[in-house]
Amino acid sequence: MSGAAMTYREAIIAAQRQELLADRHVVLLGEDIGAAGGSFKLTEGLQAEFGTSRVRDTPISEQAFVGAAMGMALTGYRPIVELMFADFMGVCFDQIVNGIAKHRFMQGGTLELPLVIRAVGGAGARFGAQHSQTGESWLLSAPGLRVFAAAAPNEAYHLIRAAVRDPNPVVVLEHKLLFTRRGPVQLFNGAVPPVDGPKQLRAGTDITIVASLAMVERIQSAAQELQATGISAEVFDMRVIRPMRATAIIDSVTRTNRLLVVEENHSLGGWGGDLIATVVAEAFDHLDAPPERLTLPDWPMPYSPRLEDAALPSVAAIVARARAMVEGRGR
Repeated sequence: MSGAAMTYREAIIAAQRQELLADRHVVLLGEDIGAAGGSFKLTEGLQAEFGTSRVRDTPISEQAFVGAAMGMALTGYRPIVELMFADFMGVCFDQIVNGIAKHRFMQGGTLELPLVIRAVGGAGARFGAQHSQTGESWLLSAPGLRVFAAAAPNEAYHLIRAAVRDPNPVVVLEHKLLFTRRGPVQLFNGAVPPVDGPKQLRAGTDITIVASLAMVERIQSAAQELQATGISAEVFDMRVIRPMRATAIIDSVTRTNRLLVVEENHSLGGWGGDLIATVVAEAFDHLDAPPERLTLPDWPMPYSPRLEDAALPSVAAIVARARAMVEGRGR
């Protein structure tokens, strides 16, 4: 294991490249992922190195190539599918939740379905309502899927590599605002460490704050601002949305006695609601304030830059909500 400074984009490419090198059964499928290197340059250079048989450009039909990937996974391959926008999961949702997620169960566990869907989502880049969703909430009620959310370069590298090695289907969510973020990446040779649940990024004593994807950066910035005013926030990157393992969050709340969840999803049906329900059930007697959520407003994401920025949970909003909870002022 060695360390290197990489951008989020470089970490995604490095993870795929190492898995292509490690196993000849790993193949990449997606629109414009070949010579063009992908719409967001997330497969750049891979077709030139591994050839068109292993890095395949597909027609503009998510139903077709996601369905084809399922067939490949059932016949010995380990496909990685790129959906250039997470929103396009809606186009092939039947393949994902009625085919890929359920097939191993319906076969009595007698086969494996090692398939990765990389889905690029998130707002803040002025793509409008149909190209700015993260997609986590859509997948919460689909048993048979694992759902990872990559919030930093090291997480993108680790989660993708672990997903490819998994014998079951995994959706890896990436965020388009993070592509140029740079950070240390622990490169693995050989065995890839398993992925567990939430990851603690900062210790604290007054409040637990949890987020995923691009919101993780914001809660870390908010924690720094809160520290300057004497409020100590414990910060977690959710990392694994499904299956949801809340043990680390529950343990944290027993110490801090408060929980704030920040997510780039609408409130109804978001993962934060499930997390809060679990914490209330398991740690109710430790709570000094009702758990709260900062989410998107209940309308599609605006294209207008000012309206889009206003819709997303801001660092200032996170700081204000956390401070109110610690000071006992509530909402």
